[in-house]
Amino acid sequence: MNTSAFETFLARIYVDTNARARFKADPYAEAKHAGLSPDECAAIMKIDWVGLELATRSFAKKRDAKARPIRPSLRARVLGFLCRVLDFFP
Repeated sequence: MNTSAFETFLARIYVDTNARARFKADPYAEAKHAGLSPDECAAIMKIDWVGLELATRSFAKKRDAKARPIRPSLRARVLGFLCRVLDFFP
């Protein structure tokens, strides 16, 4: 069993909506197309579909959270404001 190819395939169906849709339509054929062995294709057929969707949503939320800009803390904003105000007065 080629663990690397298997994990790459799983990562793709977790992240790529189109790949996941093709996989749902015909899991065995999609796994075979990805270059997985017959044993790996049989193993992937036993996937927990509810768990797959749950993990997919969880990973998407984590990616979205990382993409959002991080807002400075209240302390940093207040200090920045005070520095700007104090610099205004000579």
